[in-house]
Amino acid sequence: MGAVLSEKRPAVPPSALLTAAVDTERHVARLGWEQPPRVFALVRTALLREREPSLAGQLGDPGAETDGYTAVEQEGLPRTSDLESLLGRMAWPEDVDGAVIAVERVVVPPEAEQDLPPDPVAATDRLANHPQRKDVRLLAACLRDGEQLCLLRQRDHDSDDAVAVGRDIAPGLTHALAATLRD
Repeated sequence: MGAVLSEKRPAVPPSALLTAAVDTERHVARLGWEQPPRVFALVRTALLREREPSLAGQLGDPGAETDGYTAVEQEGLPRTSDLESLLGRMAWPEDVDGAVIAVERVVVPPEAEQDLPPDPVAATDRLANHPQRKDVRLLAACLRDGEQLCLLRQRDHDSDDAVAVGRDIAPGLTHALAATLRD
């Protein structure tokens, strides 16, 4: 297992998945931009506390949250630009209730994708240097029960109170992540 994330959480969270996703997104954001994809397992905090008593100090007050999740970073992932292939090779043990992935992307207006050079490297360079490009970080979170959501942080508005939350922000990413949780 990797690093465990834990923070004080609101007394009445809207959902345990949202709370875990927001905590994880803030953890990733603290390390700045230009990060590789990062993957986390979501494990029920009560189960983690029971099975790993040595982590009790990192997991907060045992009575504060009974239905919450703790994100456990999966370290040592292979570096790849093929995110679909990486997710396609992932599977989780049954004690993992959900998964989270954080990835950075460049977003350009649709017209920027017209008349791109046929060479993939040249096309990527042109898009990366487009004057209207926006750097974003997407964080997709899914549970085995089907609950999904996505958070989006823009580099231009890099603030915890400017993170968008929605179910349809990156449907391809949440779908691919959800597939890692299927038996």
